[in-house]
Amino acid sequence: MTDATTSFRAARDQLLAWRGDHEAAVAGFSFPDVGDRWCWAHDWFDAFALDDQREALVVLSEDGSRTAVTFDEMVVRSNRVAHLLANLGVGRGDPVVVMLGNQVELWEVVLGVMKLGAVIVPTAQAAGPADLRDRLERTSARAVVCGKGDAGKFDEVPGDYLRVVVGHRAGWTPLADTAQHAGVDLPHPGTRPEDPLLLYFTSGTTSRPKLVQHTQASYPVGHLSTMYWIGLRPGDVHLNISSPGWAKHAWSSLFAPWNAEATILVHDYQRFEASTLLDRLHTERVTSFCAPPTVWRMLINADLGTKPAPLRELVGAGEPLNPEVISQVEQHWGLTIRDGFGQTETTAQIGNTPGSPVKPGSMGRPLPGVPSVLVDPVSGEMVHGVGEGEICLDLSASPVALMTGYQGDPEKNADAMAGGYYHTGDVAARDEDGYITYVGRTDDVFKASDYKVSPFELESVLIEHPAVAEAAVVPAPDPVRLAVPKAYVALVDGHEPGPETAESILRYAREHLAPYLRVRRLEFFELPKTISGKIRRVELRHREVEVEGQRPAGEYRDDDFPSLKGESRAS
Repeated sequence: MTDATTSFRAARDQLLAWRGDHEAAVAGFSFPDVGDRWCWAHDWFDAFALDDQREALVVLSEDGSRTAVTFDEMVVRSNRVAHLLANLGVGRGDPVVVMLGNQVELWEVVLGVMKLGAVIVPTAQAAGPADLRDRLERTSARAVVCGKGDAGKFDEVPGDYLRVVVGHRAGWTPLADTAQHAGVDLPHPGTRPEDPLLLYFTSGTTSRPKLVQHTQASYPVGHLSTMYWIGLRPGDVHLNISSPGWAKHAWSSLFAPWNAEATILVHDYQRFEASTLLDRLHTERVTSFCAPPTVWRMLINADLGTKPAPLRELVGAGEPLNPEVISQVEQHWGLTIRDGFGQTETTAQIGNTPGSPVKPGSMGRPLPGVPSVLVDPVSGEMVHGVGEGEICLDLSASPVALMTGYQGDPEKNADAMAGGYYHTGDVAARDEDGYITYVGRTDDVFKASDYKVSPFELESVLIEHPAVAEAAVVPAPDPVRLAVPKAYVALVDGHEPGPETAESILRYAREHLAPYLRVRRLEFFELPKTISGKIRRVELRHREVEVEGQRPAGEYRDDDFPSLKGESRAS
């Protein structure tokens, strides 16, 4: 066991011992010093996984099949992948585009690329040829690994890059060729903690996707904070609902569970069925479960039933959780979904940790080792005590769990790191107990009648209405108030767009929001999204500017309905 491994294990075990004592963990924890040579796949994963016959990964397919791989088998499989790629010419520092679904090969390839000291470029299967051209050009990718169903997309992506396929396709090297490398040892790549490991493209909700660079330490070591937030322990079975190619998949389906020596359970599906997922929580004896708010709402609508016996930890991620969702799950299962906050650029920064009181609507408190602060967006000064500001990381604390920067974009990088802070672009409020509540993106928050409006707050109320599947609130220009809140709404199946539905939703919002937050306009609309599924509010804001002075067909306004006219409680 290397000194780096010993240091990492000691820090990990320290966090495990502090489970349930947030204050002690924050006061006492610091990220481990892993020295001058560090490769998580060698120095941590192989160090504990070799000869370990516990299940490392379980993939449950839509056809009902179950594929399980032990930790020891994963060591061997990833070594074979590394040898195959090395023989093809992939070496230390070479970017490798990995475009695979929730299948065993994904984890084999990610570990194998890591063991070579090469750089992983995670890519969602939803990416099309134009996205792929952009990725290969901006990363100068040396190789691509994908499934045979996606290989055809690269016919439209020129370049002298290596092509490896799961399955068979003419002109591509089959990943199955790894079998010839059985039993061959694999040397350490000699990577340093500051060397690049991951290149992530952000989802691009407001602009062209940024290219985020993480190091051999920032995600593998930094995700000890995520492990602590989730509450993972050795031997746990952790199920995360997430699509490969996005940072949350690495958070909760790779680094956090394997930092804890837990089993990663994968629910692979083409069409989501809540009843199937609920059944698998029982049959696989899941101990911890992470899902985005959309999935939680679908589970509630499908009837949660009885709590799976071993289930201990519930967390939500991707977008802030609606308090009503938390309440419904508490009523059925007696467990509280704990919210958290982080970005592609970071690991988990803020969270409701196991054993800590949860305040409805709050994301929790800064996590151990992560110097999360609030900064006044006008003065640039840190906000102390109760107050509101942009969530930032204090760079003077040398945060481990932070990207090195946006590759190839010095201007965006300078903006993100201005004034001695990493700026998340998210605004939040902190109460007297140090709990932080999300307000909204700095570019999403707007003023109406001189009141500051957080779209998230309005959207949280709108989605409580039984007809609303999703909602996005943006400012609509108004000659009197300068801007008024307008809701773009996608309906639940079985509900029809029309004046009756619009009136019902507007009335519900009026009855459950403060007067100055009144939703005054509503339009049923197919919400524009990134390929990661996040709503592009920027497109909706632009649409409102383009139609200023006109009334789009299908838009409903509060003064269209006699029952909503007048200056009542929500006016």
